Amino acid sequence: MNIKNTTISFFLLFSITMFSQGITEKWNSKVESKTSYLDSIKMTFIKDDMASCVDSLWMKELTNLDLFSDLENDIKTINIDEKVDYELPTELLKARLQEMDAKSPFNIEYNQGLENIIKSFLKNRKKSFERLMAISEYYFPLFEESLAKQNVPLEIKYLAVVESALNPRAVSRVGATGLWQFMYQTGKQYGLKIDSYVDERSDPLKASDAAAQYMTNMYKIFGDWDLVLASYNSGPGNVAKAIRRSGGQQNYWNIRKNLPQETQGYVPAFLATMYIYEYHKEHGIKPDRALVKHFATDTIMIKKQMSFKQISDLLDIPVAQLQVLNPSYKLNVIPFYKDQSHYLRLPQDKIAVFTSNEDQIYAYAQHELDQRERPFQVVKAIASKDTMPNIKSVVLSKTKYYRVKRGDNLTTIANKYDVSVIDLKKWNNLKGNSVAYGKNLKIINDENASASNTKDIKSDVAASTTANDNQRVAQADEKDKKSILKDSIYVVQKGDNLSTIAKKYNVTVAEIQEWNNLSNNNIQLGAPIQVAKKGTENKVEVAPEQDRKDIQYVVLKGDNLGNIAKKFGTSLAELKQWNNLNDNSIALGSTLIVAKNELVINTNKATADTFKKKGDFSGISKKEGAEYYVKKGDSLYSISKKYPGVTISDLKKWNDISGEELKPGMKLKISG
Repeated sequence: MNIKNTTISFFLLFSITMFSQGITEKWNSKVESKTSYLDSIKMTFIKDDMASCVDSLWMKELTNLDLFSDLENDIKTINIDEKVDYELPTELLKARLQEMDAKSPFNIEYNQGLENIIKSFLKNRKKSFERLMAISEYYFPLFEESLAKQNVPLEIKYLAVVESALNPRAVSRVGATGLWQFMYQTGKQYGLKIDSYVDERSDPLKASDAAAQYMTNMYKIFGDWDLVLASYNSGPGNVAKAIRRSGGQQNYWNIRKNLPQETQGYVPAFLATMYIYEYHKEHGIKPDRALVKHFATDTIMIKKQMSFKQISDLLDIPVAQLQVLNPSYKLNVIPFYKDQSHYLRLPQDKIAVFTSNEDQIYAYAQHELDQRERPFQVVKAIASKDTMPNIKSVVLSKTKYYRVKRGDNLTTIANKYDVSVIDLKKWNNLKGNSVAYGKNLKIINDENASASNTKDIKSDVAASTTANDNQRVAQADEKDKKSILKDSIYVVQKGDNLSTIAKKYNVTVAEIQEWNNLSNNNIQLGAPIQVAKKGTENKVEVAPEQDRKDIQYVVLKGDNLGNIAKKFGTSLAELKQWNNLNDNSIALGSTLIVAKNELVINTNKATADTFKKKGDFSGISKKEGAEYYVKKGDSLYSISKKYPGVTISDLKKWNDISGEELKPGMKLKISG
């Protein structure tokens, strides 16, 4: 028994060692890949381990506009005088309406029109109400607080379901906006701020307070809550006209025929919604539920203008979630005014991260602001290993097309491409929220490109790391190095991985895997690894000291930007950007930057000639075909220079490469 236990313990210990080695190798690979200014900021954050309180169901429902479109269309088109075939006994409905009337200040009395609309909703909108009841878990407590402060009946909360389907970004065809669908003038009248950045009609708290105040004022005029609802939809003037046209009668059902067409179905829709919420269990309606019933959120005052994109990058929170929690910011930007305060609402766990790291967050916002191109600004790119390069930002728009699939809606498509529904509608000239199956939608993505943009910053930091590693290798004990090279065998040390070993011996990961019959990147601590091909041990050479610099070229007689761009495998736009050229004119004898951040043999000056080739490939053309294994420090530009007639575009086309990134050990085809 003791032998058995000892064997199991040894097996577990061995397994843990192997697992730890694999994890170390993977983690090291990640660390070597990329580091950006954003990552360096986030590394300093004090982390809070609280779990996020928002699940995917909430995010999908709270940003969905299809319910708003469906309900808006129902209220406009429904004929409450048309009977509906649905199993609900009239006597039972009368009894339930009487119970509701006893608990409510509204005049809830049975009539055939109300029965018809209740049955219509139950027959056609059951699924919609299941979703709406889930969303109301978040919004109803906010509404009830505002209504209670103004002593307005709490049942008014159901009005927001009829008005906006509980979507704070809902906009009607006439411009009514937000959960309570305030028109522009009414919103301003009730103190809601509307400017280029902010529209408080979409703010759940402030708009609810304004709606409660409106209800209070209208009740002072009409003294009847049914008429207050009618005035909320059509305006008090139309209600007053309907009363006069009805001979002074003031019961909603008596004046309904003299109200505008839309308002005739408005109050019945409100009462039907109230009935379904009260008796949903009896009709088999099971509300969708998220893992949590409502957001645990809090607010923080913003001290510097920030975009949702910056906050998303820093706090690892989706832009769509920020839009839901902060719907009043129209441009996805939180402005900073000296005379006004603006607040950001976040889940409580993200509030903890924000407040603990405010200085770093605002420093990042300032850094982003500093990189913005300003009028009459001349930006010079200076290559330096010790300092961060100046950045000249350019916004490039990429247009994509998406074919609408079955089950798609504007919200899901917008979330998929990280754009807003408003932009989708603008790009495709859509007036409503519905989209036809099979339609091609235009999607425009803005990306920052620059002479030394964020990707370049990451590359610079990675290059700096590579240079430091090369320096440490060069300072290694020469005797030990010669001994290792002679034997061509290396024993794996703690912290080693295939990438670091390959770099140390100037070989590729793929070659080490081939020589040692390895099927993956996992290596065992203490294992002997062959680091040179058999028969070539004495031919192993230590790579010359290398560095990354800008490649320069002196303009010769007969040169123009076009042939220089072709010669170095770059584009006219890049040449003009790197050299701050306004047109295609260049002076004879002037020095141009023709490649950025390329690997060169260390010299005092980086020119086109100092970019040395690692082998003689002059006899290979792109028609003959060849294969090349990517080495540490390679780029598409440096590889294209090894093969006459091969361009960067050729390499991308032959190998289905969309970006600029290469991984050591990757096999590239050098042919069509």
